[in-house]
Amino acid sequence: MTIHTKAMTAQILKAPSGVAGLDEITFGGLPAGRPTLIAGAAGCGKTLFALTFLVKGATEHGEPGVFMSFEERAQDLVENVSSLGYDLPGLMAEKKLIIDYVRVERSEIEQSGEYDLEGLFVRLGHAIDKIGAKRVVLDTLEALFSGLGDGPVLRAELRRLFQWLKDRGVTAMITAERGAEGQLTRHGLEEYVSDCVIALDNRVEEQITTRRLRVMKYRGSAHGTNEYPFLIDQGGISVLPVTSAGLSHSISDEVVSSGIGGIDAMLGIGGFYRGSSVLLSGPSGTGKTTFGSHFVNAACVAGQRAIYFSFEESPEQIVRNMQSVGLDLGAHVASGLLRFESARPSLFGLEMHLVLMIRQIEEFNPTAVVVDPISAFRGSESEIHATLLRLVDYLKVKGITGVFNNLINPDQPGRDDQSLSSLMDVWIGLHDLQANGERNRGLFVLKARGMSHSNQIREYLLGSGGVTLIEPYIGPHGVLTGSARIVQEAQEEAAALERLDEVNRRHREFVQKRNAAERQIAETREALEREEAELLALETVDERREEVLTASRSAAATRRGSSL
Repeated sequence: MTIHTKAMTAQILKAPSGVAGLDEITFGGLPAGRPTLIAGAAGCGKTLFALTFLVKGATEHGEPGVFMSFEERAQDLVENVSSLGYDLPGLMAEKKLIIDYVRVERSEIEQSGEYDLEGLFVRLGHAIDKIGAKRVVLDTLEALFSGLGDGPVLRAELRRLFQWLKDRGVTAMITAERGAEGQLTRHGLEEYVSDCVIALDNRVEEQITTRRLRVMKYRGSAHGTNEYPFLIDQGGISVLPVTSAGLSHSISDEVVSSGIGGIDAMLGIGGFYRGSSVLLSGPSGTGKTTFGSHFVNAACVAGQRAIYFSFEESPEQIVRNMQSVGLDLGAHVASGLLRFESARPSLFGLEMHLVLMIRQIEEFNPTAVVVDPISAFRGSESEIHATLLRLVDYLKVKGITGVFNNLINPDQPGRDDQSLSSLMDVWIGLHDLQANGERNRGLFVLKARGMSHSNQIREYLLGSGGVTLIEPYIGPHGVLTGSARIVQEAQEEAAALERLDEVNRRHREFVQKRNAAERQIAETREALEREEAELLALETVDERREEVLTASRSAAATRRGSSL
């Protein structure tokens, strides 16, 4: 895309349109010094596009402009755009803008029986020279040529008008009404003599109105060829370009918390990578809004801004409900760190919601965004997928971490998520765990790009302290939750106590046997010692007896010897 922009800059000069997003689609703006045709049916915003082109040119780019109207008086135009903050009287007083209302009568611009625009050229040329205008708007061609039927004269005068504008070197914007079916303009000629043609459409589908824009033609320049939604509100005109969405965004290694310690622990890096897209899916009642609220609460506690887009609950209801789980989101709203944007999905079409969300993100500049729920959007699967793709890409380019809550049908688990999961970096599933007449809640991480993650199913509780994850408990027949887990734990604890008692009993018996054996050994040793003592005593007596006998024999021998 950058290569195209450089090439176009060298080939053709461009003037910024002043319409947010349109310059990205046209790769720089409208052709400078050439006419651009804005075609559309009533209510598409042609006049507002043209006035925005002039006002932005005068206030932001130093290019005065002339607005020549053939339908609305100057005072009507001033009143119509005052709500957008456009100070047309101030610009006219500073000689940056001229609004000239021309009441077109065929008799006034006919000369010698032929249709002639010379008088118009004189009047317009005088206005251009008066303020040194660089931009010109003619609104609308149908009013200017209302007295002239189709034919060679009309084609000639159209070419003459457009060539006159080119010769004056002004960047012109000319509005025209849509023609019959199959024709862009009423006469079918205007688009051929214009250097740039932009078609506006105000479409109603399923009772929802969506404005769209398409660049039909741009001589000498590449441009976005898709249809792009645009929004008209108190902020002016915003166009959502698709051409800027791509895969060249920068990445971050910074980790942001989910706001729930148990989930952070299940992810290998301790949270989400900044700029990640996170899908949180589950049936009704699994606490998706609570999880999203924890996420924005963690961002606000860290001093960062967050936006919560809600399509089912009002901000006041969310703030009140989250107090039951210990979250004071109202304090973050009061501090300016948290903003809620709530709207019914049926209020706009998908693309209008996308334009509004992007505008609000641009204004608030958050680091965290929650969309709750994306399942509230109505439309075909391909439209929802395309809208989310553009939003996800936009958030990634901005480095904003996004959490997308999605309501799934419990009768068709996972079916609604399959088309969305490929867009997401992290996918966390919330599920009802029903067993033994109870309904409990469990979660698991289905995917987490770029990080290791737990493969366990974790039961979680919603209480006054927020979301609490319970350590997984595997029973003899699988994972147990709720009272079944409590009963099983109690049974195993009782069994453990029984085993402990048995061990203690057998230990006591062993000690008793050991003590008895030791006593018996002691008694036997004592008896042996007594016997040994007796033996020693007998040996001593025998020795003494032998000594006595020996002494007696010696004495007897001595007596016998003396008698001899």
